[in-house]
Amino acid sequence: MSAQNHYVVKVVPYSSNWSLDFEREKKLLLAVLAPHIVTIEHTGSTSIPNQEAKPIIDMFAGVHSLLNESTYADLLSSSGYQYVETGMIERLLFAKESLGTRTHHLHILPIEGFYERNELLFRDYLRSHSDLVKEYGELKRLLAEQYHSDPEGYTRAKTAFIQHVVDLARTEKELPLQKVWE
Repeated sequence: MSAQNHYVVKVVPYSSNWSLDFEREKKLLLAVLAPHIVTIEHTGSTSIPNQEAKPIIDMFAGVHSLLNESTYADLLSSSGYQYVETGMIERLLFAKESLGTRTHHLHILPIEGFYERNELLFRDYLRSHSDLVKEYGELKRLLAEQYHSDPEGYTRAKTAFIQHVVDLARTEKELPLQKVWE
């Protein structure tokens, strides 16, 4: 993967095209990864109506059994996805680019506990709380200016807000609290 443009933090206004882009990509991925994939969900800020976001379509794909990265890499290479080493346990990340800029992230994870993952709980909670969408958008704009060329700093700076929302979502669903980055 090219390193040239994905190290710039750029937050843009919400676009309804993001959900259409996700649906097109989901159809492609289900065809390419069948029969391995159980479900694919649109996650991240581009999946939340009216949420400002970095214009990257994040997707979570649930699988019955997580295979090694080379199996998925072989299947995904013709669709423009490349494996990204992250060191995350029980999760594989593949990224797609256009003109040197990342456009899609595909996280492949076991289906067990899939819908109790913090990322999906965060998404669903924000979808039903527009006041938090506005607050999160303001925070993201401010942090994007402050951490323009430091994506890790940008993510760390959002952690307290994300943790707060995840705690609210987990409490509402009577799930045990857990740190967002575990």
